[in-house]
Amino acid sequence: MRRRLRIPDLGGAKAAILHRPHATVTALVRQLQAIGLEVDCHWPDLPASTRGADYLFIDVDTAYDDQFPWEPGEAPLPTIALIGSEAPGRIEWLMNFGADAQILKPVGDGGVYSALLIARATFDARVEKSGEIDALRRRLGQRQTVVRAVALLAGRGKTEDQAYEQLRAMAMAWRVSFEEAADRIVAANNPEPEEGSDHG
Repeated sequence: MRRRLRIPDLGGAKAAILHRPHATVTALVRQLQAIGLEVDCHWPDLPASTRGADYLFIDVDTAYDDQFPWEPGEAPLPTIALIGSEAPGRIEWLMNFGADAQILKPVGDGGVYSALLIARATFDARVEKSGEIDALRRRLGQRQTVVRAVALLAGRGKTEDQAYEQLRAMAMAWRVSFEEAADRIVAANNPEPEEGSDHG
C-alpha cells in the first residue's frame, strides 16, 4: 500500500548549515527564519550536536567526506544539497553522499520551503525502506535457521515432515515461537566458541 505523505509543521524545527560565510548563507537563513526554523551555521567543522537538528544544508561545492561523522549515504537527518558547480567530480561526490533534496545556487527568494518538504519525505521513505530491508533479512535468516533445525532433527532418522512436526511440538512445549525453537536446536547442535578464545 502506498504511504500517504503529509506536510510537516516546520515551525520550531532546527536547521544546520554547513557552508563558509557567504551571501548564499544569508539568503538561506532569511528564508528559513521566515518559515519558522531555528538556524545554526557551521564551517568547516560540523559539531556532533548537528545530529539533533531536523535538517542539514551542505555546500556541495566545498564539502568533503571527513566533515561528516557518518558514512556516505547514511546521514541521520534529512540533508539538502546547495549546488553551484556542475563539475563532474562534485556531482559524483553528491551522488555518493546521498542528499535528500537540492537547491541550485545562488539562493534566491524561493525554493527553500519545497526543498525542506521534499527532503523530509525522501528521508522518511529511505528510513522506512531500510527498516523493511532489515526485517526481510531477519526473516530470511530465521527461515534458514528453521531449515537447519529440521535437517538436524531429520538426521536422527526422521522424515522431513516428521522433523518439521517435531520442531512444531518442541516450540509448543517450550512456549516459544517456531523460529525461537529452531534457534535453540541449531545452537545446541552448533555451540559458538566463546569470544576471545583462540582457535588457531
